[in-house]
Amino acid sequence: MERFFKRKLSTDSSSLSNPGSSNARPIEVDEILANLQADPGLRTRMADYSPNIRDEIRRAYLQKGPCQPRSYKFPQTNQSGINRRFIAHWFDDHDWLEYSIAKDAAFCLHCYLFKSNFDQVGGDAFTGVGFNNWKKAKERFNLHVGPVGSVHNQAREVAYNLMHQTTHIETIVIKQTSQARTAYRTCLNASLKCTRYLLRQGLSFRGHDESAQSSNKGNYLELLQFLADHDEKVKAVVLENAPGNLKLIAPSIQKDLVNSCAKETIDLILSDVKDRYFSIMVDEARDVSIKEQMAMVLRYVNDKGQIIERFVGVQHVTDTTSSALKEAIDEFFSSANLSFSKLRGQGYDGASNMRALVAVAKKNIDVNSFFTTANSLVNVVGASCKRRDALRAQYQEELVRAFEDDCLITGRGLNQERTLIRAGDTRWNSHYGTLISIISMFPSVVNVLQMIVDDNPNDSSGEAYKLWREIQSFEFVFHLFVMKAILGITNTLSLALQKKDQDIVSAMNLVKTCKENLQLMRDNEFEELVEQASSFCYKHDIIVPTMDEEYVIPGRSRRNAPMKTNYHRYRVEIFIHVIDGQLAELNDRFNEVSTELLTCLACLSPKNNFVAFDKRKLVRLAQFYPYDFSDRDLLMLEDQLGVYVHHMRSSSDFSQLEGINSLAEKMVEKGMHEIFPFVYLLLTLALVLPVATASVERAFSAMNIIKNPLRNRMGDQWLNDSLIVYIERDVFACIDNEIIMQRFQNMKTRRGQL
Repeated sequence: MERFFKRKLSTDSSSLSNPGSSNARPIEVDEILANLQADPGLRTRMADYSPNIRDEIRRAYLQKGPCQPRSYKFPQTNQSGINRRFIAHWFDDHDWLEYSIAKDAAFCLHCYLFKSNFDQVGGDAFTGVGFNNWKKAKERFNLHVGPVGSVHNQAREVAYNLMHQTTHIETIVIKQTSQARTAYRTCLNASLKCTRYLLRQGLSFRGHDESAQSSNKGNYLELLQFLADHDEKVKAVVLENAPGNLKLIAPSIQKDLVNSCAKETIDLILSDVKDRYFSIMVDEARDVSIKEQMAMVLRYVNDKGQIIERFVGVQHVTDTTSSALKEAIDEFFSSANLSFSKLRGQGYDGASNMRALVAVAKKNIDVNSFFTTANSLVNVVGASCKRRDALRAQYQEELVRAFEDDCLITGRGLNQERTLIRAGDTRWNSHYGTLISIISMFPSVVNVLQMIVDDNPNDSSGEAYKLWREIQSFEFVFHLFVMKAILGITNTLSLALQKKDQDIVSAMNLVKTCKENLQLMRDNEFEELVEQASSFCYKHDIIVPTMDEEYVIPGRSRRNAPMKTNYHRYRVEIFIHVIDGQLAELNDRFNEVSTELLTCLACLSPKNNFVAFDKRKLVRLAQFYPYDFSDRDLLMLEDQLGVYVHHMRSSSDFSQLEGINSLAEKMVEKGMHEIFPFVYLLLTLALVLPVATASVERAFSAMNIIKNPLRNRMGDQWLNDSLIVYIERDVFACIDNEIIMQRFQNMKTRRGQL
């Protein structure tokens, strides 16, 4: 009976080596494969894995290739009185060679995977402890390879046979005719076409949408049927004559195909990054099944001088502390063979660049209470379709009344049907939209709340009545206009920073403008705001307090309360306190060092024929990157800058440029990046710095499409693979089907052969 039960695997080494252990903790093979350690010095020994999954693990490592962090700055160690280190070009001479950053040692991929298969005893210098005697590295590498029958060459041959299934023993036993191979290729190609289409559209494979559920079919089978209806060969091979175990319609096959598509897409992205300087943009958000997902985007400058931002994956994290996120980032860098030595910028907290400002504003207890009331107002009024319809009807009546009184400006696009906007947790512009909608629909909102109270006098109208009283107070109206004014200033900055093509020079100017406007508002606009709030209150029959009178705290005894006037309450405790918090946060984010950096970056701007150019500041900018500009380079840069600006100002090709983005592209187009290499390096470093993390936000928007309420049980690997292909559709479109099919074929032993 044992053969009818699915065998489970375990994570701890004892149970992995002994699958029959009674205390083994069940775990899916996919989870083990997804978390394979890339650094050879930290890997689990192959002998510690269950024999049932060793070949799958070996295939996974062989598909990834050896760990060769070519751009890593290898550390020097004193050996025989001389500082020596690992040399990157050794990778070119030995395709089996790996390097462990953790242990600063060299390893052999083939021997790690297959040495345990042989009885011949050998040292573990290249499989266990690692080799790090760089003095005689070349001789030891050649000695490790050895003659034809050496352990290394035997392991290499087994690795070749495993990945080339035509020589594998299982394939030899299951001989297939050329006709069967052709039929299998046709079947696999048809399955891959269906997979491609569904991934590009972000659609489900099985019955997770209305059309698929209504027909009791999945999208995958319907697409396969469509292909068969238009291609007799596909119909004959795939749907009619294919063996049951070769129809390639099983969920496991679909997941392998999607995984192959995602890995090839990532490989193509990383091959474009190569050894360039890059930055990372990281953020976390909850998916529909309330799992915290961390998304990562790479930002770099390509061969054409263009800024490229590529989504490289999403990972489930159980904790969002800085240490947990760093650990996840380290794992990605290790698996992708990326080096921290090429990292030149990091962007976090990217749900919105203004997220911290939202948190700062809510630190004021009065503002926090105000936003709580505003959110409750939106929830109560929008709790049902009936209430929303009533709000729309009330608003329409207000428009008609204003039109009849000739108090309404008419025109195309004006006076559209609207409702209250729900504020998001992290975006300024969503909060700003909420306040605007409350102000514009205030009488309609009051009437709807009154209707709720009147219709349900003995039911659940208590909250509606409380809100009805709170919003018809000067306290609420004053907060409404103060926060609208503050958010109106910062909202411009927030929206600008969310643009994907925003450059850092423009961002610096926007930040400066935002701080100046906030300071101007703090110094001069309190009386104007009080006047606006008072006028609004008079219009809607709300009592306005006298500013010189004593402020009375509702619900508190005057006996123990400190005396203060309404003027002090609204100006000092609310108005000035909130604005000072915004200014402090902006000054903290853009402190003296970062401001100097950004000010120096602004000198690269080609706008108005390079009017912002300043040689001294650009040399100072280079000093912020000591690993990229030596003292000798700085001297050469200073001389090069004078020739550079003279040439640029005298050339018509560069006279109409607006931003450093277009400057970098034009320099590459005209070959100036080779004539002025140090200047172009400065441009590259400036462009790599992440101004906004809008690309990460777009990844979360895509996640809501891929993993929706009908597909809320998607596994982490399935979600990650689907997102990579869906978001980077343009990269995926460049990958040939043959490449994907070969990767799919090499993932594990298949019954069918290409």
